[in-house]
Amino acid sequence: MSTTQSTAPTKPLRALPGSYGIPFFSPIKDRLQYYYSQGQDNFFKTRADEYKSTVFRTNMPPGPFMAKDPRVVCLLDALSFQVLFDLSKVEKKDLFTGTFMPPTSLTGDYRVCAYLDPSEPKHAMNKKLLFSLLADRHKQFLPAFHDTFSKFFDGLDAAVGGEKKEADFNALNDVSSFDFCCRAYFGVDPASTSLGTDGPKMVSKWLLFNLHPLMVLGLPKVVEEIFLHTFHLPPFLVKSDYKKIYDFFYSAAADILDKAESIGLEREEACHNILFATCFNSYGGFKVFFPDIFKWLALAEKPLHKRLREEIRSVVKAEGGSITMAGLEKMELTKSVVYEVLRIEPPVKFQYGKAKKDFVLESHDSSFEIKKGEMLFGYQPFATKDPKVFADAEKFVPDRFVGDGAGMLKYVYWSNGRETDAPTEGNKQCPAKDFVVLMGRLLVAEFFMRYDSFEATLGTILLGPKVTITSLTKATSY
Repeated sequence: MSTTQSTAPTKPLRALPGSYGIPFFSPIKDRLQYYYSQGQDNFFKTRADEYKSTVFRTNMPPGPFMAKDPRVVCLLDALSFQVLFDLSKVEKKDLFTGTFMPPTSLTGDYRVCAYLDPSEPKHAMNKKLLFSLLADRHKQFLPAFHDTFSKFFDGLDAAVGGEKKEADFNALNDVSSFDFCCRAYFGVDPASTSLGTDGPKMVSKWLLFNLHPLMVLGLPKVVEEIFLHTFHLPPFLVKSDYKKIYDFFYSAAADILDKAESIGLEREEACHNILFATCFNSYGGFKVFFPDIFKWLALAEKPLHKRLREEIRSVVKAEGGSITMAGLEKMELTKSVVYEVLRIEPPVKFQYGKAKKDFVLESHDSSFEIKKGEMLFGYQPFATKDPKVFADAEKFVPDRFVGDGAGMLKYVYWSNGRETDAPTEGNKQCPAKDFVVLMGRLLVAEFFMRYDSFEATLGTILLGPKVTITSLTKATSY
């Protein structure tokens, strides 16, 4: 039960502002504003300013043809957003990507765990399997990361020292993150299998087919509107790639698939779920999260770099010269930096839930009646930058969560839950929540064991920031 949604409202009751407009036409108009004329942030900000409310009605893309119903109640503040974690009030069935759902032919004709509501029996079984995978392999995480990302850093060195004098962080990260996930979870080097070095490209193509209704590729508007935002890309165009990826996982994940059968899951269904969790959730997450970290480190520049390397190296020295789990827990600034990245630029921007019953929702200053069946949508970048919760909410504050600041982690929601909550078989919080945070901290620690500082130029690509490393200062002392 959400602690912020009491049975009796404590704020003045207000009619929900906003309008869905004219069916069919208004959702298209809203979609054009969202993707082109206003952009995501301004789309929500202009409406919040107009209605003088952080809770209002609007249409969410992709809209007609692609979505069954584009109408949502939008939640933009840290208080109202939390209702999306309250499973006594909201249902999560088929809402992972929002008002549309990709064809199940992209996942072997199965509804994988991300699209299941916890009330469905297969949800607990699949989540239990993922917890088991993480528990069985946890001792391999640090060595697999060190081995894989040492090659990543070698690639940065070679590129920055080469003819172009710069390194494409994202491209190198794609290869290393996929390699790491396969090594960490299954102990298999994908390049040594029939998948070869094509895994990241094939997975990225498959991700595009899952997420294209939410994307803008820079093509002519009419082309994007027809082929990306109005109709699903034909799944058969990625079928052969998906089959190769599936065959790899069917072999690489043999041990965990054996365990799946022992708890009552079909081997094939379990394999599609493992593939999705690895490629969409883990690899897809690192594809965005790791560049996010380096974007904010680059913007913070050298004073923060100095503080981080001093903390990391002193802890590693005290731990005997190696990065350990215990050592990572002692790196307070490093932990805070990673949490602050997840707060200020959460890798998943959207959360959805459908009201199971009539109830009263509260924002900071008002109460609103929500009716059974209404779709609730939370735009996380606004909720986790709520100025009524965080001081300097729009500013990257590296030590925000150090010391007493750790109490504010309950307002960091990137994992489909509060950072202070734990994922369980009965909720929708990311099962690898702690793993993701750990890997972010490990990336920072490994980097500053090897380098004193770096500089980068920043841009934007499909799923997040484009980071180009332009200089690296090797570690001068340790």
